[in-house]
Amino acid sequence: MENLFSGLISSKTRIKLLTRFFFNPKTKSYLRELAKEFNASSNSVREELNQLTNTGLLKSEKSGRQVFYAANQKHPLFPELKSMVSKVMGIDQVIDSIVNRLGDLEQAYLIDDYAEGKDTGIIDLMLVGNIDQYYLNDLSRKTERYIKRKIRSLVLSRNEFDDLVSKLEKRPRILIWEANKKQA
Repeated sequence: MENLFSGLISSKTRIKLLTRFFFNPKTKSYLRELAKEFNASSNSVREELNQLTNTGLLKSEKSGRQVFYAANQKHPLFPELKSMVSKVMGIDQVIDSIVNRLGDLEQAYLIDDYAEGKDTGIIDLMLVGNIDQYYLNDLSRKTERYIKRKIRSLVLSRNEFDDLVSKLEKRPRILIWEANKKQA
């Protein structure tokens, strides 16, 4: 599955841009930030940003001297690209393999780098509920082998979550699952 994009798209920079913007569509970034993050030249990133903007997959917005880019959520291919990116990053497997089997789980969040659309190889999850830590660790290890990424989990009770919510607001996060509501 991880070769899905590389088999379809030859530009590694374009793959990184699609991953960055379509995994978390609220993400906005500018050229130099992206070039530094991808360890690529500004020219190669600019070229890909221009192509993706010209096709309508990305939208751009000028703020002062900087141009910020974001996923165009109104593009007809947006839902499919978002789904493909989630599959490539392994998030669909995390949800299927771990979150849906934990029992008394209220909410699951993707936090930090992956919530910003950065595929760092370490998926940070914040799980709220009464969870069997031993079972979680076992499921995480099995899923890690399949998706070839490390999974780190922060498990909080509802009270702990409510106490920390103001501090957590400062960290990037995406709600990926909620009891009686499945999201991705």
